[in-house]
Amino acid sequence: MVLVAIIALALLGAGVVLVLRGTRASSSAGTSETIGQIEAYGFAAAPIADSTADNALTTFAGQLGNASQRFLGTGERGIRRQLLAAGMYDVDPATIVGYRLLTLLGASVLWLWGSIARGMPLGLVVLGTLGFAVVGWMLPTTYLSRRGRQRTERIERELPELIDLLVVTLEAGLSFLASLHMAAARLRGPLGEELRLALHEQRLGLTATDALNGMLRRAETPSLRTFVRSVIQGETLGVSTGSIMRNLALEMRKTRRAKAEERAQKAPVKMLFPLIFLIFPAMFIVLLGPAVYALQTIFG
Repeated sequence: MVLVAIIALALLGAGVVLVLRGTRASSSAGTSETIGQIEAYGFAAAPIADSTADNALTTFAGQLGNASQRFLGTGERGIRRQLLAAGMYDVDPATIVGYRLLTLLGASVLWLWGSIARGMPLGLVVLGTLGFAVVGWMLPTTYLSRRGRQRTERIERELPELIDLLVVTLEAGLSFLASLHMAAARLRGPLGEELRLALHEQRLGLTATDALNGMLRRAETPSLRTFVRSVIQGETLGVSTGSIMRNLALEMRKTRRAKAEERAQKAPVKMLFPLIFLIFPAMFIVLLGPAVYALQTIFG
């Protein structure tokens, strides 16, 4: 019965793939015809290389995600926010939904195959299938959350360096936007990427305030929120940006020192587990082992 279910799932997946490929072929034909009409008017453009489109698995995941959203109506807002926090701007939320479905089916099929091969009871097979399905469904979003958390933590660490650069350049006589351009050219981490993206949005027509708010929406951290709101309030109230940056640099140094002291206070608690279960047994074996062996030899 279980083998019949696996075969049915495989046939259903093959049918979905064929339908999606047929839909894509028809849409590609229409797109090619439209581009040909545009070229007839002299507005042809060079094709843009897209490495994501070359990946067959990513393409299939995107198609599967789009098809599932039509029937299931899965939300995109939370996934889009996680993608922005992780810096994956060129990935569609439907692709992540497709990866979730693929990992769900893959984990379930692997568990079914392994459990049937070992002759496990039916109840354990069903429970394991449900558990592996939940794990497969949550795995892509867990990866996104972890990557976004690491990226925001790195932005939090790099922000004091940005503020120091802004203080130096503002005191040298540059404007705030020129200081941001110089800092964006020097920074190479995720904070530099966010700055360059915000400056690009500003060149496309957004105001500096809207560009900074967009950067805050993409990577919202406590220090970055303080930085953006201080700059916006300073421009609104007419306060000197140099004095604001100087005060922010002082506050960032205090915050960094407080976080370092907090990590130092947590270190003894984190060292208890390896100290008790890893270091103490080896030390007792080295110190007390010869004495125990000598006592056993003496007392027979």
